[in-house]
Amino acid sequence: MWELHGSACCYNRAIGRNQCRDSGPRWMKDQRQVTRALAGNPLIPKPLRDQIVEIAQTHGYVVNQSARSLRLRKTDTIGVIIPLGHETGQLISDPFFLEMIGRLADEITRRNYAVLLHKVVVTETGWLERIIQAHRADGLLLIGQSNQHDVLNAVAQTYKPLVVWGAQLPGQAYCAVGSDNVAGGRLAVAHLAQAGRRKIAFLGATHAPEAAQRFEGYRQGLAEAGLAFDPALVVSAHYTMDEAREAIADFIATGADFDAVFAFSDVIALAAIAALTEAGRSVPRDVAVVGFDDIVLARHSAPPLTTVRQDLEFAARQMVDRLFARMAGEPAESTLSPVELVVRGSSV
Repeated sequence: MWELHGSACCYNRAIGRNQCRDSGPRWMKDQRQVTRALAGNPLIPKPLRDQIVEIAQTHGYVVNQSARSLRLRKTDTIGVIIPLGHETGQLISDPFFLEMIGRLADEITRRNYAVLLHKVVVTETGWLERIIQAHRADGLLLIGQSNQHDVLNAVAQTYKPLVVWGAQLPGQAYCAVGSDNVAGGRLAVAHLAQAGRRKIAFLGATHAPEAAQRFEGYRQGLAEAGLAFDPALVVSAHYTMDEAREAIADFIATGADFDAVFAFSDVIALAAIAALTEAGRSVPRDVAVVGFDDIVLARHSAPPLTTVRQDLEFAARQMVDRLFARMAGEPAESTLSPVELVVRGSSV
């Protein structure tokens, strides 16, 4: 229900009555008229509606939106969730997260909805169910699957207004919007091979869904270029800049022979450039570097970063369009966002 303190008085004044009644059937009817008028309901004649709004503003009468939401089971809010199961140290300030959140927020607020942001470090079962049961949002967008694919599949059986940014996987029950990660990995390696690089290292995780697909693209790219896969050139690196830089520095210190790097993300690629520079290696003369994402920092690094570009504006629009379709009870299928190679100074 809606709470309108003094709303019967408001209504009576609007229609020229001199007395206010606080109870009884007429009060309930008056309250309904006032709430409808303040909501802009066309069932209330516009002159009367304007009078009620003017009097409400003058006397500080307000609609209790929390009570309204409880009655309608509608919050006019979309939840945006970052689940961290495999990379618990990753921050919301990660450049990729910031850009994706910004893109999603633009699309959501364009539809006159608010944004509720959750960062969830997954340490126990039932985390997603608890967010849903709290009913603080009309639908949920997840940035990344992390290692929660089975959880998402289970929830999707009964909860439909859910869209995930991530990889498309076999047996997937939930709607996912993501990039063609395999094609992106192949593009990166093909570019490096065409530039004459023969010992191409892969930097990053290889087990989370998107990482596994980019790693698969890396392996396919090597095979297509006639280059042998060397497990010694696969370097596990965390997603944060400092941890990635440390892992890459350790790899360089081993004396490994490599002349190019394909990194899982731009953050890791930028960490690689920093570590290589500190070690006295020139980029791209000694080692060419290619990232993945095309975050804003990529074009401003020294040298500017060659990367596989994900169209995040397109992706955010696709995610929100599909979520609102599902909120309306309409079908919405998974889709892939296009990728393209953006060549800059780190590889040529």
